Amino acid sequence: MTQALAPPADRRTLGVIADGGFKLLLGVTCAVAAAPFGRLLGASAWLLVASGVALLICGGVEIRYARSRSMRTCTRLMIAYDSGWVLSALVGALMAWQGSGAGGEVWIGYQAAAPLVFAALLVTADPAPPQAPPGTPSKPTHSATAATD
Repeated sequence: MTQALAPPADRRTLGVIADGGFKLLLGVTCAVAAAPFGRLLGASAWLLVASGVALLICGGVEIRYARSRSMRTCTRLMIAYDSGWVLSALVGALMAWQGSGAGGEVWIGYQAAAPLVFAALLVTADPAPPQAPPGTPSKPTHSATAATD
C-alpha cells in the first residue's frame, strides 16, 4: 500500500503549528502550576504566571500566522528563539551548579520576555507571497527563449 506524503511546505507548516502548540501547552502548565514550579526552579510564582501568559500569546500567534508568513521567516524566528532558550537554560543550569538560586529566574525570565518578541516579529513580518493553486504550471526561473550569440 502506497502512502501519499505531504509536500515539504505542508510538513514545515505542521512543524510551525506543532511548535506553537508546544508553547501553548507549556504556557498553560506554567500558569496553572506556577507555585510548585516556582519552588522547584527557585523562581517567583508571578514570573511563572507572566511566562505562561507570554507563551500562550506566542503560541497562539505562531499558530495563527503559520500559513500566512513565509517558512523562511518562521524557521529563522524559531531557530533564534530556540537558541536563546538553550542558552538561557545552560546559563541557568550553570548558575544553579555554582550554588546560585537565580538560575531558574534566568530561564523563566527568558520565557517571559522572548515569546513576546517572537510574536511581535512574526506579526510584523511580511506576508508570504501568494502560492499558485495546485496543478498550475510554475513560472520558469530563466528564459528558455533567450537569444544566444
